[in-house]
Amino acid sequence: MRISHGARTALALGSAAVLALATAGCAAEDEGSAWAKSHKPTVELPKLKGEKLQVAAVWTGGEEENFRKVLDEFERRTGAKVEFVPTGDNVATYVGSKVEGGAPPDIVMVPQVGVLRQFAEEGWVKPLGPEARAELKKNFSKGWRDLGSYEGKQYGVYYKVANKSLIWYNTQAFRDAGVGEAKTWKEFLADAQALSDSGVDPVSVGGADGWVLTDWFENIYLSQAGPEKYDQLAQHKIKWTDPTVKRALTTLGELFEQRHLIAGGNKGALQTDFPKSVTQIFGQLADPEAALVFEADFVGVNIEGDTKARIGKDAQVYPFPKVDGQPPVVTGGDAAAILKQGKGAQALATFLASRDAAGIWASEGSYVSPNRNLELSAYPNAPQREIAKALVGAGDDFRFDMSDQAPAAFGGTKGEGEWKALQDFLMKPNDVEGAQRALEAAASKAYEK
Repeated sequence: MRISHGARTALALGSAAVLALATAGCAAEDEGSAWAKSHKPTVELPKLKGEKLQVAAVWTGGEEENFRKVLDEFERRTGAKVEFVPTGDNVATYVGSKVEGGAPPDIVMVPQVGVLRQFAEEGWVKPLGPEARAELKKNFSKGWRDLGSYEGKQYGVYYKVANKSLIWYNTQAFRDAGVGEAKTWKEFLADAQALSDSGVDPVSVGGADGWVLTDWFENIYLSQAGPEKYDQLAQHKIKWTDPTVKRALTTLGELFEQRHLIAGGNKGALQTDFPKSVTQIFGQLADPEAALVFEADFVGVNIEGDTKARIGKDAQVYPFPKVDGQPPVVTGGDAAAILKQGKGAQALATFLASRDAAGIWASEGSYVSPNRNLELSAYPNAPQREIAKALVGAGDDFRFDMSDQAPAAFGGTKGEGEWKALQDFLMKPNDVEGAQRALEAAASKAYEK
């Protein structure tokens, strides 16, 4: 799951927003259809009775269930029938095989900017029509529209986004160790040592999923090197052998080199996938396997779905600490893109760009929309309302996940590119220069294609 990518400044969610997330629960009542029924539609949709559409996305579990409610409303209003198909983790591979076989879905939700642009280069995705573009212009800032465009044409609608710069922790473990919410990287490492001294492994790292490691690097790099360098590295305008990369990897190595600070040690972390990295913290509250985990606001989905922990009481959250500059906030998101041109696909893209579609999932929880015309009251609790307010209020001032801006071979493929190089670095954190060479070799190969 990624919430996975530009001359923009870093989005800084206010501390009040994150503090609110730590003091209120995120459980939402099932009010998707109720929200739609209680709100007058803001976009006109065509009648599509008899049409069949297929939509593909990485979402499973609760996310799939909530998205299906959005599709149900589209069906109700148009008469079309929409089938949802899971893509698996590698959207590029899935779409490539479907296009080659002559049977692509009508719409695919693309979690990586780089992949969306690759699809546009290949001619696989179709430009959005005038209705969808008008809805986008009405509801989305230029920055989000730009992320979904390529060479002057609009291809994507960023329907769901995330804040990927949060530290989630077990309240009791922190209390027992006498530590608080770190403001700086130095404080974070000191707190990790204090947690270790108290008898609990401090940091749970989902190293089996390479994208988790890219998020660790990106947050450190953005805070330490700044947004301009971040953009340059994201576009491969500077090499991964650059001194700024060496500095960031050395900083990350300050954590990875201290094996006693990582749950299961480095080898254990490499065998821990993202869901397990969360349940290690909150699965057994009184005797956790680790005290904290870094990742996006979608950690809340795993907490609520896989544990009995209550967000705001047993589980708390705070912003990723600043390293040298400002506290980083990295965002990710999923863009709807059309693979099969047609009236139905264009109508669904228009719907997904509307307030109507955003409100349905927002009312279910564990979702943030960049739609600036979605009222904050659509969100089920104060934490999510504060996060959405800060996100929309930032306008174009944000940074998108770096690895998701890269070609899939480098930034989005299991066992390859950046994922593999950072997994190797997790096992050998002293070999910074070796990691840089591996990263640059993989990046050069991927970006040259």
